[in-house]
Amino acid sequence: QVQLVESGGGLVQAGGSLRLSCVASEISVLAYKMGWFRQAPGKEREYVVVPGWSAGNLEYAESVKGRFTISRDNAKNTVYLQMNSLKPEDTAVYYCAAVPDYLSATNSMNVRYWGQGTQVTVSS
Repeated sequence: QVQLVESGGGLVQAGGSLRLSCVASEISVLAYKMGWFRQAPGKEREYVVVPGWSAGNLEYAESVKGRFTISRDNAKNTVYLQMNSLKPEDTAVYYCAAVPDYLSATNSMNVRYWGQGTQVTVSS
């Protein structure tokens, strides 16, 4: 059974940092476009950062550019999201997502597998 298990969320003050982790089982993080989405209360789920179409290309949401960084440890089958300079508007549940290579990863409808989500709360 495929599982994406996130961890690393929590409560942090504005300006602080968090690192989220997503450990994949039964799938390889090399075989899918692995990315991060988030959903704030009352809002639609949106992508934070996902792989683009070209190798090495990443699509960052405008609101997180320069502050968030995605990385991957192939040996650990794990994807990370480093979040710096956090703002209250970053408060949301963050989800790890796996999208088939032949689909656009910015569209949440194309996600094949979701993690359970981890709550990030940024206080002002």
